[in-house]
Amino acid sequence: MEKYQILDQLSPGALGMNLVVEKTENKVKYVIKQVQCIDEHHANEALEELMPLLELQHAHISAYQELFIIWNSQETQKSQKESSLWKEKQRPLRAPSGGPECLPGQAPLREEMDISSLFLCLVMEYNDGSFQEVIEKKRETKTTIDSEWMQNMLGQVLDALDYLHHLDIIHRNLKPSNIALVSSSHCKLQDLSSNALMTDKAKWNIRAEEDPCQKSWMAPEALRFSFSQKSDVWSLGCIILDMASCSFTDRTEAMLLRKSLRTLPNGLRGILKTMGEKNVPHAQTLGSLLPLMLQINPSERITVRDVIRITFAGSSVRSSSIPLSLHQQAVPDFVTDMLLEGNVANIVEVMQNFSSRPEVQLKAMERLLRMPEDQLALPWPTELAEVLTAIMTQHERVLGLQLHACSLLLCTLGRALAQDPAAEVPSDSSVTSVLLNCLRVHPESEQLLVTVYGVLTIISSQESAAEALQQAGLLELILEHLRTFLTNRDMCINGLSLLWALLAAAVIVDKTPLERAPVLVAEVLAAYPTDAEMAEAGCAVFWLLSLLGCIKEHQFADAVTLLLRSIRLCQDRVRLVNNAYRGLASLAKASELAALQVAMPEEGSSGLSLIQDTYQLYRDDPEVVENICLLLAHLASYDDILPELQASGIQPLAREIKERFTSSLELVSYAEKVLLRLEAGPPPGAAEQSALP
Repeated sequence: MEKYQILDQLSPGALGMNLVVEKTENKVKYVIKQVQCIDEHHANEALEELMPLLELQHAHISAYQELFIIWNSQETQKSQKESSLWKEKQRPLRAPSGGPECLPGQAPLREEMDISSLFLCLVMEYNDGSFQEVIEKKRETKTTIDSEWMQNMLGQVLDALDYLHHLDIIHRNLKPSNIALVSSSHCKLQDLSSNALMTDKAKWNIRAEEDPCQKSWMAPEALRFSFSQKSDVWSLGCIILDMASCSFTDRTEAMLLRKSLRTLPNGLRGILKTMGEKNVPHAQTLGSLLPLMLQINPSERITVRDVIRITFAGSSVRSSSIPLSLHQQAVPDFVTDMLLEGNVANIVEVMQNFSSRPEVQLKAMERLLRMPEDQLALPWPTELAEVLTAIMTQHERVLGLQLHACSLLLCTLGRALAQDPAAEVPSDSSVTSVLLNCLRVHPESEQLLVTVYGVLTIISSQESAAEALQQAGLLELILEHLRTFLTNRDMCINGLSLLWALLAAAVIVDKTPLERAPVLVAEVLAAYPTDAEMAEAGCAVFWLLSLLGCIKEHQFADAVTLLLRSIRLCQDRVRLVNNAYRGLASLAKASELAALQVAMPEEGSSGLSLIQDTYQLYRDDPEVVENICLLLAHLASYDDILPELQASGIQPLAREIKERFTSSLELVSYAEKVLLRLEAGPPPGAAEQSALP
């Protein structure tokens, strides 16, 4: 005690005297609780039990600063780092600055501490206020406690209790005076007790006679010195009841009510009815919660985690109740984690219940994204899309939430289609409008744009959705992004893929936005000259642009060069090969200039030799061979190219194709057209310009 100066003596607690002190070395105020013990063994037993409480680290728990024992003429201290007792000569308890040994109007302090007694001293943080002061002030003015404040405080208390119970620590002495107010919006549990101290029957009975209110917060079994986590739940239920009813009950009535609940199974019925009549905030919810917390039999009493679920999210236990909501206050992490335990249906329900809480939505989406496929129980994209789009609309400015939601849509829709390619995917205007809004609200978030592109590519597989997206200006957005983010590989690949999906799925009514497309696609391919995946996506777009007539004549030569270069780069990619040859065929059909660009030697090799190489590689693939034959038929329609075809050995190639693929009428037809033209040769003096129909 030597290093502390006594400043004040508070009202005695259930276990002993409370002193407000100041530490001499730093002038910081503390409260020292002096608990009289039976003997040294009793004190050391309590001390050892309380030692783990020194290590507690939680924002809403006031951990003990120091524990020590004093008795007779010796003083013993046990600090956080020392487990052995050390002794030094005891000094009398005195007031500050050598003042009188008792404060004005009080009995001498030495009389409170019998010199023959032994005391365990618990050093705690000092705080001016507590829940008790708040309740009594409201009781005096007959006004209700602000519901937002109460919900905020309740969340903090539940957070702290859940932390303690997770560590198998029981508070044992929970009451309003032991919930300190650090500030107007921050509270802490304090004065945690031990089994050794709380089961000192003689000491407890003396204090109970002095102030019966001390025992009124305790659970029925705790009066028989049996403590459990359920005992804390009872005490918390009493605190909630007192806070909710303080506007119309005085202190004595409230104490008698708490004591009566231990023996009357339906003792809450009257007070809950009055709460409803007086329009106490959330009376309906409390009417379901309190009876579950104040069950006489502890085995029938709910746990702290049950309280959290009911209070913050509602549950089937009280389906008719209106759940409490946390206004302007972030839902504590521990609450969110607890609520999100369970299956997909439970998580989606939490997302719906907490639609206004972006922090809850983020954690819920993260949880879903981490779930394996068997737990996701796919497909279920329609319901999820409705929930996600509603949340995205509500929080359109929260970038992280938008990204998580789009990632979840991409993941689940992709998995659903992988399981069933014919599955319906959400494509109504509400989904597409939300995704388009993402692109416009967050135009600089490249990661979000890439993810949205992925989702829109899946949705664009349906014709009606593709047309709606075109009309909404998506083509213009894609082209703008290709220009702006040319150095972002993911953006370019996904942009080209989405562009292809839109062009392939619907009729293009207005081709004006596509006038810039050939140049931009060429720039993308030029920026990634050795990227096979990029080349594959670019070839697909070029093919569709050529079919739509969106490539101008002055762009033909560059387009042909890019397509041929792409085939040479990655002839092993069958999809690229097919799309590139389709694109070349379309260009050759439209222009003799493009056809000449294919047939004439360039960079030491012509397109005709490349065609023969491709045939040898894919000679057993009818689709590739058909696309090659289609290109050859268009090339053979031009008289000026026939000599090149004959010189390059295309005639025996066409004959082999005709003989090998007799079952494919269309393929045989293309091969016959090539053979007829080569066998007949160009008419003397004629420059035939016709193309295949």
